[in-house]
This record gives sequence, C-alpha cells and structure tokens, in this order.
Amino acid sequence: MITPQQKPLMVLGLLLCLLPFVVGSSCIKQEKIGVIFVVHGGMSLDEEQYLWDAGIQQFSYDPNHPVYKVAIWNPDQWGLVMTVESSVKFQRKYDFEYPLLADERDPFHDLTAVQFDDFKNQLTQEGSASGLAFEFDWAGWMCGECPDHYPYPRFIYYGPDGPDAGDNCTYCGEDEPDGRWSGCDSDRYNVDGPVERLLKKGVSRIIMVDLTVGGVRFGKTYDVVQMTKRAIDDWNEDEGDNIPDPIWVNDPTNLMERSFPTEPENWTRSIGLEWDHDENPETPGVPITDPSIPFNGNPNPIAEDPLLATLQVDAIAASISDTVSEADTGVILLNHALHDNNEVFDPKIDDTVILNKNIKSQLLERYQALDPDNVIGAYMGIKEENPDNGLVERIRGMRGEALGYAWLYESNKELPGDEWGYRYWDALEYLIKDQGVKHIIIGFPQIVTDSVLNLVEFPNQIGKEIGFKNWAQWDTKDFVTFPEVGHPFADYWGNWVDTDCDGESCCFTMGGCGSEGDYPPARQALLDSTRDDMDPSLAYDVSEYGHLGYDPALGLPDPNGPVQGQYTGTWDMYRPPNDDPRVGALLAKHVLNAVLGTTE
Repeated sequence: MITPQQKPLMVLGLLLCLLPFVVGSSCIKQEKIGVIFVVHGGMSLDEEQYLWDAGIQQFSYDPNHPVYKVAIWNPDQWGLVMTVESSVKFQRKYDFEYPLLADERDPFHDLTAVQFDDFKNQLTQEGSASGLAFEFDWAGWMCGECPDHYPYPRFIYYGPDGPDAGDNCTYCGEDEPDGRWSGCDSDRYNVDGPVERLLKKGVSRIIMVDLTVGGVRFGKTYDVVQMTKRAIDDWNEDEGDNIPDPIWVNDPTNLMERSFPTEPENWTRSIGLEWDHDENPETPGVPITDPSIPFNGNPNPIAEDPLLATLQVDAIAASISDTVSEADTGVILLNHALHDNNEVFDPKIDDTVILNKNIKSQLLERYQALDPDNVIGAYMGIKEENPDNGLVERIRGMRGEALGYAWLYESNKELPGDEWGYRYWDALEYLIKDQGVKHIIIGFPQIVTDSVLNLVEFPNQIGKEIGFKNWAQWDTKDFVTFPEVGHPFADYWGNWVDTDCDGESCCFTMGGCGSEGDYPPARQALLDSTRDDMDPSLAYDVSEYGHLGYDPALGLPDPNGPVQGQYTGTWDMYRPPNDDPRVGALLAKHVLNAVLGTTE
C-alpha cells in the first residue's frame, strides 16, 4: 500500500524515468540502499567445528574478555577452547538435543531463510513503487557454519591490528583429540562479509533491521551494529569512500550508543574480570561514568508494532486447549534476560515489557473469558550468595541457572514490576496453586523461529517443574518434530553435569536410587569453592509429574498419576511464527519507513 508520504517520491521516480523519452538519454540510475537482516544465528548441525567457530565469534565482540585477549589469535590456545567448562557443557547438551530433531538439524536457519525471502520480496515490491532499489544480505550475531555472514569476518581472521600483525585465526581442529576437522577451510574467515558484499554492489548506505531476539533491542545486536560500523570505517579508509554509519531500524534514535558508558575507556561488562575501580570496589564490571539517556522518547518501532504482538498471539492461540475453558487457562510469556551489568545501556527488558503488554492486551481482547491475572511474564534464575560459604554461585533453588539477569534499563538491578517479573517456577506455582489453572501455555516472544531452544531446552525446563506426562501432546506424541521418540524430554535436565559422585554413579531419579544414593546428588564441589555448571547437584529429574507440589518426605512419586500437590492439568510449549509471511511484511514496512523518514 502506498502511503501519502510515499506518493511524491513515487511520482518523482516516474517522472525521472520518463525523462529519456523527452531528452533521449537513459533513465537516471536509482540509488542503491543496502539492507542487512540481523538474526541471532547458531548452528544447524551439531559439529565440533561449528561450536568452536560460534564460541570464538561471540567473544570477538568484547576486547576485555579473556578469550579475545588470549585465545582467538593465539595458536597455542586454540586447542584449549573446547576443553573449558562452557564448551564441554554445550557439547553434552547439543549431543542430546540435536539427535531428537528431524534430520538431527536445528531448523532455525532454514526457517530464517524463508522469512528473509518474504522480507526481500515484500520490500523490493514496495520499494519499486516508491522509486527505491535495495540490495540485501543478512548477519548472524553467532553463526557456526556461516562465517561469511559474520558482520566482519576478516576482523576475526586478522584481529584488531589488521593483516600485518600477529597470527591469523586459521584453526581447523589440528589439536583436537580426533584431529583436524573434515572439510575445514583454514581461511574461512578471510572472506567478504555482508557489509563488503553490499558495498561492492554500489550501495550508498546501509539499513539494519533486527530480529535477533524477536525484535526487542539487545546488546547482541548492538555488537553486530558496532562491528558493521567498524567494517564501514575500514572500507571508507581503504577505498577513500564516505559511506555513512548504518541506520538500525529498531533503535532509530541510537539510544544504546548514546547511553553506552564512557568511563573507563572501551568499557564492556567483562572488564570487571580483571579490573576493579575505587568508586565501585564491590561491583566489578559496573562503569564509572554512564550517560543517562531516558528510555521514554527513544522507542523501538518494531517492538511496539501491534503486528509483532499479533504474530505472538496467533502462536499462543494455536496451543489453546480444546477441552479446558479460557477461564482455566494460564499463559506464561517466558523470556531470556540480558547480560549482568549491561543494564547501563541495554533496554531489552523495557522493550520486552512493552511487547508483553501488547500481547496480553490482544489476548484478552480475543479471549474475553481469559482471566487477566493468568497472563504473566517470567525469566530464568541467576547466581546467588550461598549462605553456607558466602560465595556467589549456582544454587539449586535457582535451578543452577545464570540466564535471568532481567534488569530494567538504567535501574539498580531491578526486575520488572507487576506481573512481569516472575521466575518461571514461581510463575508456574502461582498459576497452579493460587489461580487453579488447568492448562498452561508457555510462550517465548523473543524468538520468531523454531530452534533447539524452544523445541528441547524450554520443554525440559518446564517438564522438570510440572512433569512430562502433563505435556499436552504426551498421549499422541509429535513424531514430526521428534521422529525417533516423539517428545523432547531428557531423563534429567542438566544432562551436561558430571555423573560421578565420589566414585559412584550419581542418582538422578526423583524418588531416589537405593544403593546408588539419594536424590538430588550431594554437592561435589568443596564448600569453599564455587559450585560450577558441571556439579551433579544442580541437575533435575524430568519426572512424570514434576517437582512442584511434591514432598519426598511424604512418599514416593507415582509414575501413573500426580501425588500430593503435583499439577493435574496440562501444559504446552507454543510454536513461533516460523514461515508466516507477515514476518517479512513487518520488516519491510519498518525498513521502508526508515528510508523514507516516516513513522507510519
């Protein structure tokens, strides 16, 4: 649809292209505008090389992180990357997750390609009507198998000092136990990325649009934007060009850049790993000087768009039960948080609350019998101080997690208020015990495509709380998504933990394991040492009817039905918009608005 603001440009374009018939010259060449679609990324297949590449890439954005300083351009350290705790954890996790999925393949990239095609077709059509020409590419914040879609791959190849300094990043697994990775290209990062490809096509400027976490602003996309600017600056210097900084559609007023800490110089959250300052001796990583830019008046047009909420509402609606009334239905909008200390410039949680409110409003309008008190938001757990040793570490009560730093923008580490700041196990308990719901839908608005995250990880997190036999599809299974077993559930969640408990096998069965020991396993770390990800005491049995409402002192769990206060209803994990063409239409509208300077 042509807006009133676009009509003058469209008429001008038509007049310019009619001009040759008057003066006999060729039609005036259209300006080419580069468009980069930014997504989170990941890896389609569970392969060691992809995990190494993805890990290296995510730390390449942070010059204060030890991996950046020590490992990326240091051949002596390349073989150690896969041996650190975080790498071992993800290897074990993915070795369980990927075989569950069709073709053992994460569908994220395939679905993203469909959305990208819809977006390109829509914007090309609308741009042509407005006298505009676009060139397209995409960038992943983290992408295991596609280094050519890292925003600036040669930065990883050469390092911050350029091609004439130090070692290039060329590792191909030579130091791994199984040897060099099959088919690996040691020069895979010595390639053009999306920025160079677009500039070589003659674009005069670059627009970036972001669905990294479903449209809300986030430090990860900020990373991609900053790396894109670096690539443009280097291009301008090398080519004598004058390409301007990119426009980020989701942050049109550059809130995050204007709010970024200015002291210490080149601050990032991980600077606290090595550096404390006198002003904040108890809070390493917190900057000295942080510009205070108000959130109000600096909106995210995509997060606020009613269509984005509609896409999520439609996804939730597909999980409404045929047998449970709306009044007895609960909805949890589960979200990841941000990185601790990034609240000084990252408005992700504030954007998320806006999106959550829009989703709730549309849900209540569509399902008028739905209780407003049954639509709530939730996050993960975070490390806490252990009263037994005074250490801040992973605590079983917080499910051993560290992904729940849901601090509001520029707050003193404050969670969202009202119904939006639950931890997910508290949210489940509230809906079950206080509200008496009989069907719970788990939404995850920070994705717009399926991935191992919502297909496997989240179902296991919910399953350990309220059971796998309460999963709405348990009786029929889902052999399309999970061809071998028909479901996503592990025997226990935390399947990456060590399984040796003082020389014996650990017990991961909720009712106990007899001679093998008690459940949960005892803490293995020494009390004066910080408990890490791999400690078996942090794993949870994914039992038939879950932990909530079960007291082991009152008897054994029953595999055939809930006992004590266990949940007797059903639950389902929603499926995001995926190949819905409206995703492309949403992106096209806001990119066109950014180009034309409109807000419609």
